[in-house]
Amino acid sequence: MHRLALLALVAAALAACSPSSEKAPSGEAAASAVTVTDVLCRPTPNGRQVTGCYMTLTAPTDDTLVSIESPIAALAQVHETRMESNMMMMRELEAGLPLPAGEAVQLKPGGNHLMLHGVREPLRAGQTVPLTLTFASAAPVEVTARVGQPPAAGEDHSGH
Repeated sequence: MHRLALLALVAAALAACSPSSEKAPSGEAAASAVTVTDVLCRPTPNGRQVTGCYMTLTAPTDDTLVSIESPIAALAQVHETRMESNMMMMRELEAGLPLPAGEAVQLKPGGNHLMLHGVREPLRAGQTVPLTLTFASAAPVEVTARVGQPPAAGEDHSGH
């Protein structure tokens, strides 16, 4: 009888030391998170309040990046770059950016990218920028972008 009581006491003590399953994300919730890597925003050119940001997004299931927010900008948008009548044109992807399951989607200069409009303070290399990415299905993801070196010729967003 004492042996049974001792085993029950040991089991209770071990259970108390174990992390609660309520605090840990479930396998499904953790698996549904969109992975965000290589986050970079460009410095703002003198006198400009617009900049581009780039990253790589990988969703475990089909999803869509629907919006972006940042406290350092009045407006943030997902943009595409494409050729029209031999001119490179940029425009907002109003329906968002599709993220096919398991496929790394790269936002980069000359392609799809994020635009920050109405940047409140000049961005300089070495600073960081908080971004919140909102998806159609997955939970929002908060990331910190580093501000990188100015873009090479042809990648300038200052007139955008």
